[in-house]
Amino acid sequence: MDQSNHIASLPAEPRSFGFFVDGSWVDAGSREIFERKSPAHDVAVTRTTRCTTDDLNAAVIVARKAFADRRWSGLSGARRSAVLLKAANGIRERLDELALLETLETGKPISQSRGEVEGGADIYEYAAGAARALHGDSFNNLGDRMMGLVTREPIGVVGLITPWNFPFFILSERVPFILAAGCTIIAKPSEVTSATTLIMAEILSEAGLPDGVFNVVTGSGSEIGQALTEHADIDMVSFTGSTAVGQRTLLASAGNFKKLGLELGGKNPQVVFADANLDDAADGVVFGMCFNAGQCCVGGTRLVVEKSVARDFETLIVEKLARVRIGDPLDPDTQMGAVITGTQNDTILKYIAIGKKEGARLVCGGDRFAGKTGQFIQPTVFADVDRDMTISREEIFGPVLTITTFDTFDEAIEIANDTIYGLAASIWTTSLDKATDAFRRIQAGRVWVNTTITGGPELPIGGFKQSGTGRETGIYGVEEYTEVKSVHIALGRRDHWVA
Repeated sequence: MDQSNHIASLPAEPRSFGFFVDGSWVDAGSREIFERKSPAHDVAVTRTTRCTTDDLNAAVIVARKAFADRRWSGLSGARRSAVLLKAANGIRERLDELALLETLETGKPISQSRGEVEGGADIYEYAAGAARALHGDSFNNLGDRMMGLVTREPIGVVGLITPWNFPFFILSERVPFILAAGCTIIAKPSEVTSATTLIMAEILSEAGLPDGVFNVVTGSGSEIGQALTEHADIDMVSFTGSTAVGQRTLLASAGNFKKLGLELGGKNPQVVFADANLDDAADGVVFGMCFNAGQCCVGGTRLVVEKSVARDFETLIVEKLARVRIGDPLDPDTQMGAVITGTQNDTILKYIAIGKKEGARLVCGGDRFAGKTGQFIQPTVFADVDRDMTISREEIFGPVLTITTFDTFDEAIEIANDTIYGLAASIWTTSLDKATDAFRRIQAGRVWVNTTITGGPELPIGGFKQSGTGRETGIYGVEEYTEVKSVHIALGRRDHWVA
């Protein structure tokens, strides 16, 4: 049933899930159950299994066997591509189901969830093409008696740890590229948002993915996630989450020197020059701070604005924020939904209190929404923010914007780069020369000019500095999950070393 034009209903009872290994569902049995409540409604919506480390170990054995016998890695790119294309169709066929589960577990607006699910299907289609485009190289310049080849081979068994803020979309930015490379996967979604990852396992199986190639083990990050990163029979881990947990992942991977792909935190600047279209820029800044209730690693949380237009720009932001539709995420007209958990809600409020204490000027917001069931935070703007303030330096992960001004171009770039992070940045100007100079000098893995939080799977994503290592999506995202092998082929008879 199409849910795009009416308010969906809350489930009468939570939907229960087992976990998915070797092409089949495994019942929870006597294992502990985690009951997830909708952060917007405080109603139980899903029940998922808390797997054990024994469950993880069994899944790794399955994934290793599936990789070793080449049931997937031995197929042609064309055959892998066909499975990914069928998976894209499967996603679209279950769009309403996936979007509703995503909204119920995350609290994000249903219209956003639908867009992310549709976007996920698009990514699978792109990756299907990448599966056929992946190639190595040849060296025909080694003389008549030698030929050189460089092959790209799948790295092996990949552990995939995904976060709670974009559980389906980030999964879609990883899985089809890992599969296109020929690897097998053990996925560990966030405990609070596991449903759509589990449904995706079923979709992939129905699309023809061989058993054991994509497995989902659910549970806590501290137990299952840690065990996955430490596991000696996993060749690579892809982790998306906070920089602090990313550091622990890096340490845990040292046991077998497994390769890591890390997309971590951000404190992303929105640099607005005086010559920008200020109305467009204000709309982009408001979108960047409110999208997903500010729980977006690439969201623009530091406004760096030219001093001559700062007050006028501040007024535009406040006016636009007053018109943002905040409320029930099941309402298709809602633009901003709930914060993921009570703990995260309290963390955001703690940072708001710190901002007040540090002397920043509160422009608007600054509190939770009174009278609303669930976890809702008012979009909050602080002006006159010094670069050394906590709210300017630490990732808040909520709808909180800081405003810092600059006088010169060089000062703008200095402020933009004055952070341990380097995930994303946005630049607003009508000058092509200024935009080009700025995006060349800003230290970030993704830079937008006169837009923000947009793009497709064609370009790579990832971070500079403490925002991570490696790249996902694009052809780079397939290559990330490969090993490069050099092959030297001697031609003709050997010149003997022993006479």
